[in-house]
Amino acid sequence: MTQEQKTPLVSFIIPAYNLSSSLLQECVESIMALSLSREDREVIVVDDGSDVPVMDGLEEYLDSIVYVRQLNGGLSVARNMGLRIATGDYIQFVDGDDKILRTAYEHCLDIARYHAPDMVLFESGRMEDADVPFSYEGPVSGSEYMAHNNLKSPVWGYLFRKHILGDLRFTPGSLKEDEEFTPLLMLRCSKVFVTNAKAYYYRRREGSITNNKDKWHVAKRMEDAETVLYKLQAKAAVLPVAERIALNRRVAQLTMDYLYQIIKSTHSSRHLEEAIERLRRHGLFPLPDNRYTKKYTTFRWLVSSHIGRKILLASSSMM
Repeated sequence: MTQEQKTPLVSFIIPAYNLSSSLLQECVESIMALSLSREDREVIVVDDGSDVPVMDGLEEYLDSIVYVRQLNGGLSVARNMGLRIATGDYIQFVDGDDKILRTAYEHCLDIARYHAPDMVLFESGRMEDADVPFSYEGPVSGSEYMAHNNLKSPVWGYLFRKHILGDLRFTPGSLKEDEEFTPLLMLRCSKVFVTNAKAYYYRRREGSITNNKDKWHVAKRMEDAETVLYKLQAKAAVLPVAERIALNRRVAQLTMDYLYQIIKSTHSSRHLEEAIERLRRHGLFPLPDNRYTKKYTTFRWLVSSHIGRKILLASSSMM
């Protein structure tokens, strides 16, 4: 392979929709500030049908990035487009209103360079934290990690090797695409490293799809969360024992999260009982009697009885 054809180390995929040029510029510049040479990085901006092209006013960066503008299809479709285009050994998703924290991310790149992992899990933070020394653990298999840890779903929270994807893609139209994608990707990993480095700046932006609180989005998120539970449950049923144990833990945790969100968003005994009955019919309730975490154990104990559910509903009204 010639120098001109060198495979980038990392493809950064940035989906963007109706995003201000200043936020996108900050995001792109945080990537370009890394030690990666132009040949070692690939920056892909997927404009998901914004009213005004997101690169308007940022033409100076067009020679350094791959820019794709498509009809609006949602976040999953935009990410899938980025995956189709990406040529790097590794993939890093970055939301267009967030940014990479340089020093900590360099630590993640070092792990990728020297250990050839399938995945590097890192933390998010609000700023560079130079006082905390970086450390990491691994490698472990994805199933081993999931069986003993609470998996965080956001796809921007890890760097992963592209070839492990196979045919795995995001489900179009889902508002809970990360909850489905991340555990299935993790199960494909043989070498997972975990670092304490806070390498990603997550910006909580009001009005974004994730934080939209109008009734339609809230209902859609709950519907999609329930659908993901059933899909992951079906996947787990046909897996080998170790992988099944790992994915079942994740399903149990997501079921807890789903019920908690029902309580928090509706404050309704009727909605909670209806959700529990649906889960019961699918074999997802009562929650498995496992001591995954103190929070899980306490929630399981409370939600298993009518009195406990009344306590949860009463406490939710004070949130």
